[in-house]
Formats: sequence, C-alpha cells, structure tokens
Amino acid sequence: MTSLTLTNPALNTAVPIDVAIIGSGPSGLAAATVLKAAGVGRVVVLEREQQAGGIPLSCGHPAFGLREFRQLLSGPNYSARLVTQAQKAGVEIHTQTTVAEILRGGVLTVATSDGIFRITPRRVIYATGVRETPRSARLISGARVQGVLSTGALQSMIYLQQRRPFVRPLVVGSELVAFSALMTCRHAGIRPVAMIEAEQSATARWPCALYPRMKGIKLHTSTQLVEIKGNKSVEEVVVAGPDGQTRSIECDGVILTGKFTPESALARCGHLHVDPATGGPVVDQWGRCSDPVYFATGNLLRPVETAGRSWAEGQQTGQWVAQDLSGKLPKPAKSLNIVIQGKHLKYAMPQVICPNGDTEGMVDIQMRVTERVSGTLVAHSKMGPIWKRSLNSRPERRIKVPISEIVSQATDGTVNFEVEVPSK
Repeated sequence: MTSLTLTNPALNTAVPIDVAIIGSGPSGLAAATVLKAAGVGRVVVLEREQQAGGIPLSCGHPAFGLREFRQLLSGPNYSARLVTQAQKAGVEIHTQTTVAEILRGGVLTVATSDGIFRITPRRVIYATGVRETPRSARLISGARVQGVLSTGALQSMIYLQQRRPFVRPLVVGSELVAFSALMTCRHAGIRPVAMIEAEQSATARWPCALYPRMKGIKLHTSTQLVEIKGNKSVEEVVVAGPDGQTRSIECDGVILTGKFTPESALARCGHLHVDPATGGPVVDQWGRCSDPVYFATGNLLRPVETAGRSWAEGQQTGQWVAQDLSGKLPKPAKSLNIVIQGKHLKYAMPQVICPNGDTEGMVDIQMRVTERVSGTLVAHSKMGPIWKRSLNSRPERRIKVPISEIVSQATDGTVNFEVEVPSK
C-alpha cells in the first residue's frame, strides 16, 4: 500500500502530519482550530462527506452559535463559521476523504478519489459524532414502507434536497432533537398529527414540552409505538397508551427521533477499547484512548450533547493533544477504572482516571440514568463505600461527579457506581 501524507488541496507532498482529525463537526473543527492556535504545525481534518460542518449542516432552523459566536445562527451558517475559522487558523480540511481503517500507532488507511493511502500522523483525534437509532434497531413491527425517517434524514431531505416526504407524520420521542424535527416540519409546511413519548414526561427540559402545545400538536406521554401499517407508504400506526390499550392513529409518515449511538465503527472494527455502555471508545480524563496516539472528543464519547457543548469539548481536547505533543501530558503510572452497576445507570465517562497527573483534564465523571430514579448515588472501592450523594434524575439529564472527590479516596483499582433506591 502506498504511504502518502495529505496536503491541501493535493495529496502529493511528504510534509509530516502532526494531528489528523477524523470528522468535521463542531468538536473536530474546534479541536483543529485550537491546535493551530497552540502552534502545532500540520493539522488536517478528514471528512467523508462533500461538505465540512457535521450534523448542523442539515439543521436549517436557528438554534446554534450563542456559546461560540454570541449570535443565534442557523445550522448551515454555524457550520460555515466554524469551517472559516478553522481555515483562517491554517487547518487543512479534506472532504470526500474516508478513513477506512485505524491501526496501532496512529496509522490510518484513507480512501479518496485518487486511491487508497496510508498516513501516519503523530496524533489522531477521533470526532465522528453520533447517529440516531434506526427503525431496524428499535424492533418496531409492521410493514416495511416508505415514510419512516430519522430526524437527520428528514432534515437532509427538506433543507438539502428541498423535498417534502409527507404532510401528516407521527413524531416518536421527546429528546431535544424531537423538537428540532418539529421546527423542520414547520419550515416545510408539514403538520405532525401527534408526538409520543414512552416515558411519563418529556425527556427534554422544560420549556421544550410547551412547543408542541403552542403549535397545536398533542404530546402523548407513557405511549409507545407498537406497529406501522401501510401498503407502499405509511397509512397508520398502532400505539399503546398508559393503560396498555392499543389504538390506531392515521398518518402518512413516522419520524423516529433520538436514541443516539456513537458513530464508533472504526473503533469497533479496530484495536481501540470500546465501552459497551456509551458505545464509544474508552477514554481517560484527557480523552486519551487505549492506544495513547488516539484521542476522542465530542458526542463520540457518549450520546448526546448539544453542538455548543461538543464545540467546547473539542476545544479542550485540542489543548490536551497540544500538551501531549509537547510532552506535558502525564503518562499513567496507575489508573482507576470507573464501572457502573445495577439497572439505573446508563453509562459513566471517562471510564479511566489517571490520578498521578498535574495537568487538569475533565473535571467531572459524566453519567446518565436509564429511567427516572430517586435514591442515592454511591461509589464503592475495594475498601467499601467511598462517596455518596442523593440523586433525583431523569433520562438524558446530565449527572456530574467531581473527579477530585473520587481520587481523594481511591487512586487505583476499580470504583463501582450504582444508584441505591429505597425499598417501597
């Protein structure tokens, strides 16, 4: 296989690559920009799509940019600002460039229109983000018909292809992205017949749940999608309500929102350790993967945060990688493994803490719960309980555990977290 180093725009020079970033969403572009600002020589962003910018490219409504630019921007304008910012800093952005394989030591197999090459940057940042869970993985029964879309597919169809796939769909889910789907529908003149959520209340924080009501769209909680019916396209769905009774709703489409999973196929097919709980790579508090040449950032680490938070995390990761290149990031002499137990906790990230470093990484261990729960969040080491606090949380609410409070009690081995719920 040919050994080649990427340039911009040609792919034919031997200038060494210092950092390659896989993915050009907010976190990847932020990391690249910070790296250049820190004086790192050659930074390249590898993007498989025709245009850089990530998921916000297909979000035509305004909800972006307040954290980064102190302005309310549409998704495409926000992405364009991030791309311009990176290019002005000296970042090389290579679109229609697919990383087909990641190997030990930072060797990447890259596929372009010119062929397949291998590059060996000094460090690699993995920033491929997340995707919504498709129908096949949700185990929804019924006819395999047209008109069943994820939010991303809907937005791409409307904003990028100027197509309207239906006019009276059912929206499934109430995560933040579900309300983005409602905005997209409104832009296209689509009026959803209803919105359903399996939990007892909307997942997104108040006042998001007021939005469908303002638009005359009924939000049905404790309601699940049971079956999709139709001939060539969706004609109706069967849902089960709080009492378990089923009923039919006429509609011409279904929008399946949320239930995000990290886009971690490269890690799963490669050598990096993957956390089964988050679905993303196992990382320490600097975002460093099991192969220390690789770092991960943004929503790849866990589903799901906003574009603004992903951008902020990308900035942090860029700083940590710059420190690592200059030899300032600690090498782990010992580590603390973070493990979740019981049915209530969905994941914990980072999964590894290196307590011997002076360089500050992530401040908190981030967690989520699987269902609405009230109890006590407890950390156990081999010596017994070492930390606890009361917890009252819902799914997709951000839970933070200060890393400093954990490492003050344990510096190696395993710390198990679980939620203890009082018996009724």
